[in-house]
Amino acid sequence: MLTNQTILVTGGTGSWGYELVRQLLSYSPKEIRIFSRNESSQFTMRQEFDNNPKLKFLIGDIKEKDSLIEASQGVDFVFHLAALKHVPVCEAQPMEALKTNVIGTQNVIDAAIHCNVNTVVYISTDKASDPSNFYGFSKAMGERLIIHANTLMTDTKFVCIRGGNVLGTNGSVIHVFKKQIQEKGKVGITDLQMTRFFLTLKEAIQLVFKATFESLGGEIFVMKMPTCRILDLAQVLMEESKIENIQIEVLGVRPGEKIHELLLSKYEAGNSVVYDDEYFVILPTIPIEGLKEHYADYESVVLENYDSSTGLMSKEEIREMLLKGGFI
Repeated sequence: MLTNQTILVTGGTGSWGYELVRQLLSYSPKEIRIFSRNESSQFTMRQEFDNNPKLKFLIGDIKEKDSLIEASQGVDFVFHLAALKHVPVCEAQPMEALKTNVIGTQNVIDAAIHCNVNTVVYISTDKASDPSNFYGFSKAMGERLIIHANTLMTDTKFVCIRGGNVLGTNGSVIHVFKKQIQEKGKVGITDLQMTRFFLTLKEAIQLVFKATFESLGGEIFVMKMPTCRILDLAQVLMEESKIENIQIEVLGVRPGEKIHELLLSKYEAGNSVVYDDEYFVILPTIPIEGLKEHYADYESVVLENYDSSTGLMSKEEIREMLLKGGFI
């Protein structure tokens, strides 16, 4: 499906972008255009991929529609990763988050329709489910815009994929904890009961492709992900460091931060089906031709919600996950 296709990746120089591009190259695409704002990150990535001739690096900002339209010329698939992602940053500068995460997403939609793109894949977050912070609100608005785009007079397919925390991405708690252990001999945790969804980056990208290939357009594919207590994660990293007498400092919950994250809210569960062992699918409440009929025979979700407080991994399972991801 991706063979000999031209692909645009917005925000492609981040951790998701690196792994996405690695896996995209295995499909033998015609060209991968990496669209981002950071010149130095593009230079580093170019070197990382040994100046692969299939990669084309474009400086641009999704807040500028004209740049996106130019970048989308002749494109078959768009993977929309670009966003402001850090909760404290979005809380402190909500207008910037709005311009990037909401208006920028609408610009991606407009550019894709203008250039007759085949498929647009929007990467969302668990924080978009019943959001409690501006980052979550902005990503939820992005989801709604992507879903609504399927009602427009266009042949472009738009689909959302919602996941939780991905191990080892930029700013990941794993990197923060390991640095604190080595440099300070202590680990800062906001709340001892805090839990999160986790998945390796490689696994997350494989699930992205699955939804890309199998979606009709208008769905939100929700990844089923393992969960763990952040304290247990920290303790495994502390044990693996072999450093003694590491202290745990309780910092307090930051503005907009939840104790348990939510991948599927109670309201959303009422409009969702069990797709398979890896995904739930949230169906839109607005009419999109053929979608409800396609999923009519799928089992309805029977959950109050899907949050990170249930099905917690043991410390041994966390250790195995970290080994698999190459973090210990």
